[in-house]
Amino acid sequence: MRSLPLPLALTARLLPVAVLAAAGWALAADPFTASPTAEHNPTQDNPTDTASAPSTTATAKKTYTASPAPCGGIPVASIKALVPGAKTAGQEIASTDKSLRRTCSWNALKDFDYRWLDVSYEIKDSDAAAQKAYKDRVDDKSGGGAVPGLGDSAYSVVNLTTEDKQQTREGVVIAQVSNALVVITYNGSDFETKKAPGTDEINKGAIKAAKDAVNTLKGGQKV
Repeated sequence: MRSLPLPLALTARLLPVAVLAAAGWALAADPFTASPTAEHNPTQDNPTDTASAPSTTATAKKTYTASPAPCGGIPVASIKALVPGAKTAGQEIASTDKSLRRTCSWNALKDFDYRWLDVSYEIKDSDAAAQKAYKDRVDDKSGGGAVPGLGDSAYSVVNLTTEDKQQTREGVVIAQVSNALVVITYNGSDFETKKAPGTDEINKGAIKAAKDAVNTLKGGQKV
């Protein structure tokens, strides 16, 4: 059996892989066409009037005050399809403030095929703050396109990298939902052929995971 050298950038990600098992593949979705919507939160004061007069000061109300448990953000069936052989429970990444950001990862090597999936929930102080963070992220990642019907705004981009002759293709989906951001990272490599999975496969997988994660957020799973 021939040796299987791994590129340095992926070696660190392979360390958590404990189980090399099998599973299937199923995914769906199609990107492109949609644009962010602008939000405006006016405030107004009424300094005078009797005590019985109602206050006209508008206060921003956050739709989401806490992140869902991220490892429950993707259904088991999706994990089995997107990351064959991974422990479906996932691994939550340590966070300094779980009310603001929580992330879960799944990764596995089945035969020579490697897959990695991250889901991250970020809770902002307002819709406007989430909208700005979304725009900053999108501006930082060129070459992608909008994903229609996903949150208030969503964007998908796929990139190919090569290190030590090993290709890795990575898809990122960023979605804004009110005052929350949902960020999906999904990548893969074939260590036998040294080729990466196709763009369509990675893009659709990332969008599928993003739809699952947004549905979990909207379902109100708070901790």
